[in-house]
Parts: sequence; structure tokens; C-alpha cells
Amino acid sequence: MNVSVPSPSVPEGSARSVPEGWREDNRAMWDERVPLHVAGSFYDLDGFRARRDGLRDFETAEVGDVTGKSLLHLQCHIGTDTLSWAHRGAARVVGLDFSAPAVEAARALAADLGYGPDRAAFVTSDVYDAATAVPEPSYDIVYTGLGALCWLPDIRRWAETAASLVAPGGFLYLAEFHPLTESLDDETGSRVVRDYFSRDAQVWDEPGTYADLDAVTVHNRSVEWQHTLGDVVSALAATGLRIEFLHEHDVSLFPRFKNFEVRDGYHRFPADHPRIPLIYSLRASKG
Repeated sequence: MNVSVPSPSVPEGSARSVPEGWREDNRAMWDERVPLHVAGSFYDLDGFRARRDGLRDFETAEVGDVTGKSLLHLQCHIGTDTLSWAHRGAARVVGLDFSAPAVEAARALAADLGYGPDRAAFVTSDVYDAATAVPEPSYDIVYTGLGALCWLPDIRRWAETAASLVAPGGFLYLAEFHPLTESLDDETGSRVVRDYFSRDAQVWDEPGTYADLDAVTVHNRSVEWQHTLGDVVSALAATGLRIEFLHEHDVSLFPRFKNFEVRDGYHRFPADHPRIPLIYSLRASKG
């Protein structure tokens, strides 16, 4: 069940409606789901321990060689992507997440892979407080992965925080689900049924998790926000970072629409369905 919480008119890209207790509800929801994600097949941690790399091919191509570099992963969840960058040669990775159980799971996974805190560290913090929570003042790469931005009400504040942590000569890399998909019908993705420009809080009350739809859960209230592509790019540009590229991809990591097929390891529309962007990625550098 989804309930839209309206708000008065405010400048584009800034925080819209912010329901009371949104952060506590979201944290309780994520805390409860960490054990399900650790134990389940979606993240397949046994398989991850063997291959040590869960990154997508377009991410590794666009980020490039990370050998010898420092990398900060904001909103890292249980650390699989963070540790994938360590496996690919990053000299030091730091993951940050507001869920303490997620951070503990990430630390345990790092230990399983033989990474000490000098190579892979994880901290518990709200992403807006990252600048005072992480161990170093800046990083060669600040990385934010898929499914992160929808949990944040103020995209400008996120951009300012993330940009402040990019070292001179470094860059921010973001891969995120395309906001256009949230405007389309869930069955076929062929009809516009929701307002693309809506920035109102979306309050959900749904059991289970994307990693196990049948899981029995108690903390089911969550709050999300939709950020347009223009809002995200403009927020980053306003920080002084230079946008190097913005790419769009016609693949997804989960069956967002019910007519999706799995081909080449990705979820995609049927071959005869008009293609639309499902994921976008961008890189923004600091001079």
C-alpha cells in the first residue's frame, strides 16, 4: 500500500514533504531485513565469497582501473559492492550505512575475505553526516550504487555531502535506477500512470523484501522520494563537480515490470518491446 504525502511548492531539487519519523521507520525496516539478505539467495553470500565480485559490467567499465585508489561507498548496505572494489584493486575502501546490522554484516563479510579494517572499513552513519563520520577527509572515488537515492528527501544536501568527500583530481560515480520507470505501469511498462515530476513523499506499508517477497516481516512502513534525472544532475553540477558523462542503460537488476525476461544476466523487456532507460550512470570529477 502506498500513500502520497502532499507538500507545498518549493524549489526544484530541494526537500519536499518529510513525514515525521521517516528516518526511524526506514532504519527499522532495513535493520529487520539485513538477516534475510545475509541468509538468502538474492545476495548469495556463499557465492560472493568465492567470486569476490558482484559489480555490473557497465560500472567497472565506466569507473575504470581502481588499483591503488581510495574509495568511499555511501549507503553500502551489507558491503558486497564495497568489497568488490577492494577485490578489483582499490587500496582502501570505506563503506557507510545508517543500519548498524548492515554494517556488522559488512564487517563480518570483509573478515571472511581476509580484509582487515586498514583495507576495508565500515562505519554506521546517516549519509548526510558522512563528512564527520568517515575516517579520511576525502577519497579518490566516491561511489553510490543502485537503489540508494530514493531513501533521501533532499538531493541537494546529498550532492553537497558527496562532493565534499571527493579528493582533488578524484570523481564521484553514481549508478541508479532510472526515475522514468516509476512513472510507468507495473505490468508492461508501456503506459504512463504516475507523475514523473512528483516529489511528494511516498509512504509504503508492505511486508517482505525485494530479496524475498514471501518473507514475514514486522517493520513494513517505509518512506521514499522520487528524484528526477534533472534534479540529480543539477544538484551535482551546483557543487562545482564537472559532469563527465551521463549514460542510460536498458537493463535492470530485478523484475521491475512483470513482463521482464532474463537475458545475458540482466532483467530486460521482451525483444519486441520498445526500449526505455532502466538505469542511468554518471561520473562527475573535481578539478
